[in-house]
Amino acid sequence: MMVDLQGSPDDRKIAIDQVGVTDLKYPIVILDRLHEKQQTVASLTMSVNLPHHFKGTHMSRFIEVLSEHRGEVTMRTLPTVLKQLKAVLEAESARIEVRFPYFLERVAPVSGATAPMDYDCWFIGEVNGGSDDFLLGVRVPVTSLCPCSKAISDYGAHNQRGLVTIEVRGEREAEGHPALIWIEELVAVAETSGSAPVYPLLKRADERHVTMQAYDNPVFVEDMVRNVASKLQSDDRIAWFRVEAVNQESIHNHSAFARIEWKRPSV
Repeated sequence: MMVDLQGSPDDRKIAIDQVGVTDLKYPIVILDRLHEKQQTVASLTMSVNLPHHFKGTHMSRFIEVLSEHRGEVTMRTLPTVLKQLKAVLEAESARIEVRFPYFLERVAPVSGATAPMDYDCWFIGEVNGGSDDFLLGVRVPVTSLCPCSKAISDYGAHNQRGLVTIEVRGEREAEGHPALIWIEELVAVAETSGSAPVYPLLKRADERHVTMQAYDNPVFVEDMVRNVASKLQSDDRIAWFRVEAVNQESIHNHSAFARIEWKRPSV
């Protein structure tokens, strides 16, 4: 009979907040608004709390539970996975972070040239006691053109690539699930909050269009986070969000950033 060292007692009486596996690459299926489903490869971190009287957790059981749920990884399925982890590992809480590239087909504004573009996305699910939580996050590159530079320059204005990061928590629906918020929706919110979108493929006519679009729509990082916040606050599905914009400055040896966190007031 094999000895179960992980299940043996520990006399230090110190509980561990999170213990598990990280940097686990795994194929998953994500809900796709246009094509219903999209296959991608995720990097996962899976953890549970460890009571003070256990020496260790059983790492193999994380993979076993995950392998039973190879279908969709969404706000609908993560609570089931988390509750199973909690039960199998005799824990009070369980947490999963799922980070993955999500691809959208982008169309150039003038030539109509198409190419896929990847966006960094993530799910964070947690079950603690009888409550559960789910966050959706995206990071979207945009173009930003400096309003101050445009106002004071005789020729043009400096611009840079910005990164808009959005995390949202959905309002609870009647059946207890968080409201469905599409990745594509958050990408659109971010891209319409900068000076111009970023594209994977542009011909010369497209480059002219995008640079002129940015020049006609200058924004500071403060403008970008406020633009995003205004759109998200008007969406009744969203209970909480955090948005951050970072401009990788083209004429300064630093980056500029702004951040807003907001929670919908209780009725």
